[in-house]
Amino acid sequence: MTEGAAVIPGEFLFAEDPIVYNEGREVTSLTVLNAADRPVQVGSHYHFAEANPGLDFDRGAAHGKRLNIAAGTAVRFEPGIPVDVELVPLTGARVVPGLRGETGGALDA
Repeated sequence: MTEGAAVIPGEFLFAEDPIVYNEGREVTSLTVLNAADRPVQVGSHYHFAEANPGLDFDRGAAHGKRLNIAAGTAVRFEPGIPVDVELVPLTGARVVPGLRGETGGALDA
């Protein structure tokens, strides 16, 4: 926004360049199959290894990782349809309390 320009309530001002996220992080690619009978959705910051047990994928490879998608978004897995996903390591304190109770604390312990 230029100085002195009028502010319009509710206006969106978009950046000229794309927003880059997770740049330089190690990426793990997996194929996920929803073997359940209904759709499953997994959010951007959910510890992927603890995702719905109806999803069939290498949970060991997913340990400590989340989907490589924009914050606040999710991936929907339809029954019987394989989906290729990218995962990136969870950062910060790397503590995952709660969820399905499979980790229940520090990821690197």
